[in-house]
Amino acid sequence: MTDPKIIVAIDTYDYEDAIALLDQLNPELCKIKIGSVLFNALGKDFLRLVDQRGFKIFLDLKLHDIPNTVHETILGFSGCNIELLTIHLSGGKKMITAAMAAAQIIKTKIIGVSVLTSLNDEDSSVLFQSTTKDQVARLFKLANETGIDGIVCSPLELDLAVNILPPEMLKITPGIRDISVIDDQSRTMTANKAIQHGASYLVIGRPISKASNVSEALRYFNESADE
Repeated sequence: MTDPKIIVAIDTYDYEDAIALLDQLNPELCKIKIGSVLFNALGKDFLRLVDQRGFKIFLDLKLHDIPNTVHETILGFSGCNIELLTIHLSGGKKMITAAMAAAQIIKTKIIGVSVLTSLNDEDSSVLFQSTTKDQVARLFKLANETGIDGIVCSPLELDLAVNILPPEMLKITPGIRDISVIDDQSRTMTANKAIQHGASYLVIGRPISKASNVSEALRYFNESADE
Protein backbone atom coordinates (compact mmCIF):
# COMPACT_ATOMS: atom_id res chain seq x y z
CA MET A 1 0.00 0.00 0.00
CA THR A 2 1.39 3.39 -0.94
CA ASP A 3 1.70 6.25 1.52
CA PRO A 4 0.77 9.34 -0.52
CA LYS A 5 2.17 12.70 0.55
CA ILE A 6 -0.91 14.64 -0.55
CA ILE A 7 -3.92 14.97 1.77
CA VAL A 8 -6.93 16.38 -0.09
CA ALA A 9 -9.30 18.43 2.05
CA ILE A 10 -13.01 17.91 1.41
CA ASP A 11 -14.57 21.02 2.96
CA THR A 12 -18.28 20.84 2.21
CA TYR A 13 -21.39 19.94 4.17
CA ASP A 14 -23.19 18.71 1.03
CA TYR A 15 -23.18 14.92 0.58
CA GLU A 16 -23.51 15.00 -3.21
CA ASP A 17 -20.66 17.49 -3.55
CA ALA A 18 -18.46 15.43 -1.25
CA ILE A 19 -19.14 12.22 -3.20
CA ALA A 20 -18.57 13.97 -6.52
CA LEU A 21 -15.14 15.09 -5.35
CA LEU A 22 -14.30 11.69 -3.87
CA ASP A 23 -15.19 10.06 -7.19
CA GLN A 24 -12.43 12.05 -8.89
CA LEU A 25 -9.69 11.15 -6.39
CA ASN A 26 -7.38 8.15 -6.21
CA PRO A 27 -6.43 6.50 -2.89
CA GLU A 28 -3.06 5.63 -4.40
CA LEU A 29 -2.34 9.35 -4.81
CA CYS A 30 -3.92 10.96 -1.74
CA LYS A 31 -5.32 10.67 1.74
CA ILE A 32 -8.56 12.48 2.63
CA LYS A 33 -8.86 15.28 5.16
CA ILE A 34 -12.24 15.45 6.87
CA GLY A 35 -12.67 18.58 8.94
CA SER A 36 -15.43 19.93 11.14
CA VAL A 37 -17.56 21.26 8.25
CA LEU A 38 -17.92 17.83 6.65
CA PHE A 39 -17.89 15.76 9.83
CA ASN A 40 -20.56 17.83 11.60
CA ALA A 41 -22.84 17.42 8.57
CA LEU A 42 -22.23 13.80 7.60
CA GLY A 43 -20.65 12.16 10.65
CA LYS A 44 -19.19 8.70 11.08
CA ASP A 45 -21.10 7.26 8.14
CA PHE A 46 -19.00 9.35 5.80
CA LEU A 47 -15.81 8.29 7.59
CA ARG A 48 -16.75 4.67 6.93
CA LEU A 49 -17.59 5.40 3.29
CA VAL A 50 -14.19 7.04 2.72
CA ASP A 51 -12.48 4.09 4.39
CA GLN A 52 -14.42 1.60 2.28
CA ARG A 53 -13.16 3.35 -0.85
CA GLY A 54 -9.61 2.66 0.22
CA PHE A 55 -8.58 6.14 1.38
CA LYS A 56 -6.58 6.77 4.56
CA ILE A 57 -8.30 9.38 6.75
CA PHE A 58 -6.91 12.54 8.32
CA LEU A 59 -9.66 13.60 10.75
CA ASP A 60 -8.99 17.26 11.39
CA LEU A 61 -11.27 18.23 14.26
CA LYS A 62 -8.64 20.17 16.23
CA LEU A 63 -9.95 18.93 19.57
CA HIS A 64 -9.39 21.37 22.43
CA ASP A 65 -11.06 20.75 25.78
CA ILE A 66 -10.31 19.47 29.26
CA PRO A 67 -8.24 16.25 29.21
CA ASN A 68 -11.04 13.85 30.12
CA THR A 69 -13.41 15.25 27.49
CA VAL A 70 -10.77 14.94 24.77
CA HIS A 71 -9.94 11.40 25.91
CA GLU A 72 -13.59 10.30 25.83
CA THR A 73 -14.24 12.05 22.51
CA ILE A 74 -11.41 10.11 20.89
CA LEU A 75 -12.61 6.82 22.39
CA GLY A 76 -15.96 7.57 20.72
CA PHE A 77 -14.28 6.94 17.35
CA SER A 78 -13.69 3.29 18.18
CA GLY A 79 -14.60 1.23 15.13
CA CYS A 80 -13.64 4.00 12.71
CA ASN A 81 -10.47 3.51 10.69
CA ILE A 82 -8.72 6.85 11.25
CA GLU A 83 -5.03 7.19 10.50
CA LEU A 84 -4.44 10.72 11.82
CA LEU A 85 -6.48 12.83 14.28
CA THR A 86 -5.78 16.44 15.27
CA ILE A 87 -5.84 18.23 18.60
CA HIS A 88 -4.66 21.73 19.54
CA LEU A 89 -1.21 21.73 21.18
CA SER A 90 -2.37 24.79 23.14
CA GLY A 91 -4.64 22.46 25.13
CA GLY A 92 -1.57 21.71 27.24
CA LYS A 93 0.51 18.72 28.28
CA LYS A 94 -2.21 16.90 30.25
CA MET A 95 -4.68 17.17 27.38
CA ILE A 96 -2.09 15.95 24.86
CA THR A 97 -1.21 12.99 27.08
CA ALA A 98 -4.88 12.09 27.54
CA ALA A 99 -5.41 12.23 23.79
CA MET A 100 -2.43 9.97 23.15
CA ALA A 101 -3.67 7.41 25.67
CA ALA A 102 -7.06 7.23 23.94
CA ALA A 103 -5.40 7.10 20.53
CA GLN A 104 -3.50 3.95 21.49
CA ILE A 105 -6.82 2.26 22.26
CA ILE A 106 -8.48 3.12 18.94
CA LYS A 107 -5.21 2.75 16.98
CA THR A 108 -4.79 6.22 15.54
CA LYS A 109 -2.01 8.82 15.58
CA ILE A 110 -2.40 12.15 17.32
CA ILE A 111 -1.30 15.25 15.44
CA GLY A 112 -0.91 18.54 17.28
CA VAL A 113 -1.94 21.80 15.63
CA SER A 114 0.42 24.69 16.39
CA VAL A 115 -0.73 28.11 15.11
CA LEU A 116 -3.44 28.28 12.45
CA THR A 117 -2.14 29.28 9.03
CA SER A 118 -4.80 32.00 8.81
CA LEU A 119 -3.00 33.95 11.57
CA ASN A 120 -0.22 36.45 10.95
CA ASP A 121 2.15 38.30 13.29
CA GLU A 122 -0.41 41.01 14.03
CA ASP A 123 -2.89 38.35 15.16
CA SER A 124 -0.22 36.57 17.20
CA SER A 125 0.73 39.79 18.95
CA VAL A 126 -2.88 40.26 20.09
CA LEU A 127 -3.52 36.61 20.99
CA PHE A 128 -0.16 35.46 22.38
CA GLN A 129 1.79 38.69 23.01
CA SER A 130 4.55 37.31 20.78
CA THR A 131 5.43 36.73 17.16
CA THR A 132 3.96 33.77 15.31
CA LYS A 133 7.40 32.14 15.15
CA ASP A 134 7.97 32.43 18.91
CA GLN A 135 4.55 30.98 19.71
CA VAL A 136 5.07 28.10 17.28
CA ALA A 137 8.50 27.39 18.83
CA ARG A 138 6.95 27.15 22.30
CA LEU A 139 4.31 24.73 21.05
CA PHE A 140 6.90 22.61 19.22
CA LYS A 141 8.90 22.30 22.44
CA LEU A 142 5.73 21.13 24.20
CA ALA A 143 5.13 18.60 21.41
CA ASN A 144 8.67 17.34 21.88
CA GLU A 145 8.13 16.85 25.60
CA THR A 146 5.00 14.75 25.07
CA GLY A 147 6.28 12.52 22.25
CA ILE A 148 3.17 13.22 20.19
CA ASP A 149 3.02 11.49 16.77
CA GLY A 150 3.18 14.65 14.70
CA ILE A 151 2.43 18.33 14.29
CA VAL A 152 0.59 20.64 11.91
CA CYS A 153 2.25 23.92 11.06
CA SER A 154 2.57 26.51 8.34
CA PRO A 155 5.13 25.58 5.68
CA LEU A 156 7.04 28.69 6.76
CA GLU A 157 7.66 27.05 10.14
CA LEU A 158 9.00 23.77 8.73
CA ASP A 159 12.64 24.78 9.21
CA LEU A 160 11.83 25.51 12.85
CA ALA A 161 10.10 22.14 13.17
CA VAL A 162 13.07 20.30 11.72
CA ASN A 163 15.40 22.05 14.19
CA ILE A 164 13.26 21.43 17.29
CA LEU A 165 11.49 18.13 16.61
CA PRO A 166 12.90 14.64 16.00
CA PRO A 167 12.97 13.41 12.39
CA GLU A 168 10.46 10.63 13.08
CA MET A 169 7.77 13.12 14.21
CA LEU A 170 5.32 13.72 11.34
CA LYS A 171 5.21 17.25 9.99
CA ILE A 172 1.97 18.11 8.19
CA THR A 173 1.44 21.42 6.47
CA PRO A 174 -1.56 23.16 4.92
CA GLY A 175 -1.14 26.44 3.06
CA ILE A 176 0.17 24.84 -0.13
CA ARG A 177 -0.25 27.20 -3.07
CA ASP A 178 1.60 26.77 -6.36
CA ILE A 179 0.27 30.12 -7.58
CA SER A 180 -0.45 33.34 -5.73
CA VAL A 181 -4.09 33.61 -4.68
CA ILE A 182 -6.13 35.77 -2.33
CA ASP A 183 -7.80 33.66 0.35
CA ASP A 184 -7.68 33.05 4.13
CA GLN A 185 -4.25 31.41 4.19
CA SER A 186 -1.58 33.88 5.31
CA ARG A 187 1.56 31.70 5.40
CA THR A 188 1.95 29.62 2.24
CA MET A 189 4.53 27.75 0.12
CA THR A 190 4.69 25.61 -3.01
CA ALA A 191 4.37 21.84 -2.71
CA ASN A 192 7.92 21.15 -3.87
CA LYS A 193 9.49 23.65 -1.46
CA ALA A 194 7.42 22.33 1.47
CA ILE A 195 8.71 18.79 0.91
CA GLN A 196 12.27 20.08 0.57
CA HIS A 197 11.86 21.92 3.88
CA GLY A 198 10.86 18.74 5.69
CA ALA A 199 7.09 18.26 5.31
CA SER A 200 5.88 14.66 5.66
CA TYR A 201 2.43 15.36 4.20
CA LEU A 202 0.79 18.30 2.42
CA VAL A 203 -2.84 19.26 3.05
CA ILE A 204 -4.31 20.76 -0.13
CA GLY A 205 -7.91 21.92 -0.43
CA ARG A 206 -9.13 24.44 -3.00
CA PRO A 207 -6.21 24.15 -5.46
CA ILE A 208 -7.39 20.56 -6.02
CA SER A 209 -11.06 20.50 -5.00
CA LYS A 210 -11.93 23.63 -7.01
CA ALA A 211 -9.76 22.79 -10.03
CA SER A 212 -11.44 22.47 -13.42
CA ASN A 213 -9.94 18.96 -13.60
CA VAL A 214 -9.59 17.50 -10.11
CA SER A 215 -7.77 14.33 -11.17
CA GLU A 216 -5.26 16.32 -13.21
CA ALA A 217 -4.66 18.74 -10.34
CA LEU A 218 -4.02 15.83 -7.97
CA ARG A 219 -1.50 14.34 -10.40
CA TYR A 220 0.16 17.74 -10.78
CA PHE A 221 0.67 18.20 -7.04
CA ASN A 222 1.98 14.65 -6.66
CA GLU A 223 4.52 15.23 -9.41
CA SER A 224 5.43 18.64 -7.99
CA ALA A 225 6.01 17.16 -4.52
CA ASP A 226 8.25 14.43 -5.95
CA GLU A 227 10.41 16.66 -8.17
